[in-house]
Amino acid sequence: MTLLGIDCGLSGALAFMDAVPGSMPRVHDMPTLSLTRGGKNKREIDAHVLADLLGAQTIGHAFVELAGPRPLQNVSGVFSSGKGYGIVIGVLATLGVPFTFVAPQKWKKALGVPAAKDGARARASQLMPGAAHQWQRVKDDGRAESALISLWGQQYLANIARAA
Repeated sequence: MTLLGIDCGLSGALAFMDAVPGSMPRVHDMPTLSLTRGGKNKREIDAHVLADLLGAQTIGHAFVELAGPRPLQNVSGVFSSGKGYGIVIGVLATLGVPFTFVAPQKWKKALGVPAAKDGARARASQLMPGAAHQWQRVKDDGRAESALISLWGQQYLANIARAA
């Protein structure tokens, strides 16, 4: 079974991972497109490309990072984040992919991710050294976070199976 970890941000990513412990994630940047509105360039998630990418996989379960407003975020930023979050959920639902929301605090605590800006990249490299080439750049923190979310999901499902 293939699991999917999703960081829904515009700089987020999708991490596909087998449910078997020790498997490595296959990370894809969140597909976006650029639009011009009111003379300003804006980016948003490309729902069609996202649907094509997810539809080409057989996904057993997706784990979506729970989104909410950040401190000092402006109204248009909150709206934009919510729109992207809704696109991801809508595509998953349309494709019939079961999904679970996970709060960032929950998966970060469970995996020991430090609060530092590069904390996700560093911890992902420690836990999945064979996949570290996928988040080498500073701007790849969304890639590392999606990989960690898929790893958390893998462990979550394993714990449920053990408890059954």
